[in-house]
Amino acid sequence: MTNQEIKALISLLDDEDQEIAVHVEDKLVSLGEPVIPFLEEHWEESINPDVQKKIEDLIHKLQYESLTNRLANWRKSGAENLIEGMWLVNTYQYPDADLAIINKTLDQIYYEAWLHIKPDMHPYDQIKALNHVLFRIYKFSANTKNFHSPANSMLHLALETQRGNPLTLCVIYLTIAQKLGLPVYGVNLPNLFILTYKKDNYQFYINVYNRGLILSKTDIDSYILQLNLHPVDIFYEPCSNLDIVKRALRNLAVSFEKLNEAEKATEVNKLIDAVTDESGLTIPRELGNEENESDFESGEDDDIID
Repeated sequence: MTNQEIKALISLLDDEDQEIAVHVEDKLVSLGEPVIPFLEEHWEESINPDVQKKIEDLIHKLQYESLTNRLANWRKSGAENLIEGMWLVNTYQYPDADLAIINKTLDQIYYEAWLHIKPDMHPYDQIKALNHVLFRIYKFSANTKNFHSPANSMLHLALETQRGNPLTLCVIYLTIAQKLGLPVYGVNLPNLFILTYKKDNYQFYINVYNRGLILSKTDIDSYILQLNLHPVDIFYEPCSNLDIVKRALRNLAVSFEKLNEAEKATEVNKLIDAVTDESGLTIPRELGNEENESDFESGEDDDIID
């Protein structure tokens, strides 16, 4: 359709005939995201609040369907780029979030870390040096005051504010570590997302939410015991990018549930279906969270964000 035809079609949203209005909406949805700028223009020109609300709902529907498709395509393509996956999660709440700016910010942190970390350093010293860069120079820290805010699941906001939940902080940390060539990966612990340094038979763990505290397997054993769970491999071994993005979506859904925004929580849970692989594997159920300065955070809530 030409631009004029699209504008003419959008003008019919004002039509009092409900059948015509529904037909117009269906046609606009079929045209996809390219019609959004025209819808925004009509919203600005309209003085009818009902029409404005209808346009807002249409734009959201178009953006949501596009996001669902992009997440599905990201998974089908191998889910290789974790930052792209996390950025897609961001676009549910912030459609204008800029992937290029996210990558540029991460590159700047990487260059600083590269100055402090040498390949011949002991792994513990490499992690301590990376901790210095992230927590002393860049001053990243746990967001304990607004722990359940949806903003905590937004990577671009965590980079802007240097505050985040365990998962977003871990994504930043492991991205920089991997850019440096360090074998650092995510670990799907219940209640708290952590990292592991694993190379051949050498392995230890990193609690990024507690400023990069180094942990042993015995510490993980004790934590799992405290939760009255049986130890399984998923609590100790690296997880995939797909697992991380699914966990980010789950955290976001919990945030909306806690804010009593049931419709948004339902939409985000449907996005999890878009990145669920054919095996149907699921991440561990989050059990609870209490923000404190101990090695691990645990609490009494049925749902947590990590």
